[in-house]
Amino acid sequence: MKRFVILFALAAAACGPRTAADMEVAGWEERARSVTITRDDWGIPHIQGPTDADAVFGLMYAQAEDDFNRIEVNFLNSQGRLAEAEGEAEIYRDLRMKLFIDPAEMQEMYEASPEWLKDLMDAWADGLNYFLHTHPEVEPKVLTRFEPWMALTFSEGSIGGDIERVNLRELEAFYGSGERRTAAVMRGAEVEPVRVAARGAGVPAASLVEEDFDIEPRGSNGIAIAPGNTVDGNALLLINPHTTFFFRHEAHVRSEEGLNAYGALTWGQFFVYQGFNETAGWMHTSSSVDNIDEFLETVVERDGELFYVYGDEERPVQVKDVTVHYKTDSGMAERTFTVYRTHHGPVVREADGKWVSMALMEEPMDALIQSYSRTKAKNLEEYLDVMESHTNSSNNTLFADAEGNIAYLHSNFVPVRDDRFDYGRPVDGSDPASDWRGVHSIEESPNSINPANGWAYNTNNWPYSASGANSPRREDYPRYMDAGSENARGVHAMRVLDGRTDFTLEGLRDAAFDSYLPVFDGVVQALVRDYDALPASDPRKAGLKDPVDAMRGWDFRWGVESVPTALAVFWADDLVRRSGDARDAAGVGMDAWWGELAGTAGRPFRLAGFAAAAARLEEDFGSWNTAWGEINRFQRLTGDIDQPFDDDAPSTPVGFASGRLGSLASFGARPYPGTKRWYGTSGNSFVAVVEFGERVRAIAVTAGGLHHDPASPHFNDQGERYAAGDLRPVYFHPDELEGHVEAEYHPGR
Repeated sequence: MKRFVILFALAAAACGPRTAADMEVAGWEERARSVTITRDDWGIPHIQGPTDADAVFGLMYAQAEDDFNRIEVNFLNSQGRLAEAEGEAEIYRDLRMKLFIDPAEMQEMYEASPEWLKDLMDAWADGLNYFLHTHPEVEPKVLTRFEPWMALTFSEGSIGGDIERVNLRELEAFYGSGERRTAAVMRGAEVEPVRVAARGAGVPAASLVEEDFDIEPRGSNGIAIAPGNTVDGNALLLINPHTTFFFRHEAHVRSEEGLNAYGALTWGQFFVYQGFNETAGWMHTSSSVDNIDEFLETVVERDGELFYVYGDEERPVQVKDVTVHYKTDSGMAERTFTVYRTHHGPVVREADGKWVSMALMEEPMDALIQSYSRTKAKNLEEYLDVMESHTNSSNNTLFADAEGNIAYLHSNFVPVRDDRFDYGRPVDGSDPASDWRGVHSIEESPNSINPANGWAYNTNNWPYSASGANSPRREDYPRYMDAGSENARGVHAMRVLDGRTDFTLEGLRDAAFDSYLPVFDGVVQALVRDYDALPASDPRKAGLKDPVDAMRGWDFRWGVESVPTALAVFWADDLVRRSGDARDAAGVGMDAWWGELAGTAGRPFRLAGFAAAAARLEEDFGSWNTAWGEINRFQRLTGDIDQPFDDDAPSTPVGFASGRLGSLASFGARPYPGTKRWYGTSGNSFVAVVEFGERVRAIAVTAGGLHHDPASPHFNDQGERYAAGDLRPVYFHPDELEGHVEAEYHPGR
């Protein structure tokens, strides 16, 4: 009998792991039977489940069907594991993430999460794992299994989260050299804390953001229109994220527990990031808020231990080893870094002979709760309640609801600080006065809620023009409340919004694609004056006559047939580079520099730059007289994250232009190796216009199409609509979906 018991126990132990795996699969299959995925005739999934967790399960399964690669890459990046797939070049990107994201801490945070959130994270992981189980042909780069805690590593949805503002070059310089790392450590000496002068005099500027004209602004447009400014008396909302193309998924997710959200989701996340429900809509725009700070740390070594000075104290520096794994030709390798942290945050670089630590919002659980909960807010009051957690750190919000409320809501995480310090530069971390002291309340933020003018907008500019004359006043807020300024898209937005009371759903769509390019209104007139002032003997008089005449009558509007648009864009490209040293010397930002270029500061550059632009068009396209649509193209050839481009392959002409030029409909394009044509890779990615009447109505378009596979009918079925700004109807209500169903199935079909 004893022998039988032992043999039974051994047999049970041997089959235990398999039984557990079988039970897991059985659980997935049971849940899948309760979830329905309905694909409409654009391939967009409409997911229905009994509970929110069931709906999340189906949502993640559907996302993985459409583009598992982008899901995996996003979560490799969020966990600091990209080098495991991409190799040694990504080591410092991974190190940067690991300074803030610790898997052990994320697992503890998962265990401490409220049960409802744990249920959602469990369903998130189960949906992805069930997809991999039912699609053995899909070969992950690294993540062969998803764990629920991983959802906490990517909880906000922005294209470039706060962590990505750490300068990689300076991070590598600090942690890549032991000699550099110890240079700023004082050994055993008595330390007199160095007081940084108010406003940071003499301290190196933080190197968080580098302006580059080649890089299309990553941000968004959001516009909210109050009922009093619309024909039908309903609030309207424009949702127009400007991201790299194919960065977001489009879906509709519903449950019997009140979830009913439609819109754009960042690949791998289980909440609608920019979208709407039956009665409310939200659009996030990347903020110019100043809420990431650098602190100069005075570090002392005593008996082999590191301390940093804080007031009259010497506090221990937190020291730990972080290992980054990376792929090589012969297999996996690893590199271990000793990293440092103070109460301000991790040390990320050195400046002025001191270590620099970085403070930013580090509340992943609360951020995930806010990101999900706002999708169920039915009106402004409920939405503001969700914002009380103050964890939407890098974004402003444009909001509208069926009760007629509209709002511009400033970044939801703004630390309270001593305004004597210039937080645009590293401040003295040894001075307690420089520390953060809580977070500004919603009431203390420069919001614009139900403004009298009846509209609010944001184009990644400052909040002080959010509602025109009814905007918050800059002088009423600390200067650190926002680090931005006005931009060309902001000027354009106010032009199309101010004074109008006849908006409709289609009218707001047309406003979002208004073709005016404001930066040229002024500088072109100056160019014409420069040309007219040339003496008849100047060879440029004859050589530039025809192209200047084309500009002379231009209305500053883009279009696929517009020759002046092509001349202007090529000229702007040359003009910015040609005048770069002068702009640097003047200390003027790019948006303000256009005004300078229309004046005396631009005189040395205007004609020379225009002549160079005309010559470049001649060289690349055979004539300066080339329509913009012949040059500016949308093309999607593969599902690769880094797209290839080919002038001999099919592409679609696009009329709209760079957001840097003030085009509300943004298209960041340039030539690529082997091409003369310019191909877009960022800008308008998802565009939706929503009307909140007795029942919500919406139109939308996604760049190219929803599916990653070129063999799918939905790989590029929206390409022409996207290029033309021809938004399609959204099938939000069940009766709208009737007659437009392509497939209906349970996950794992």
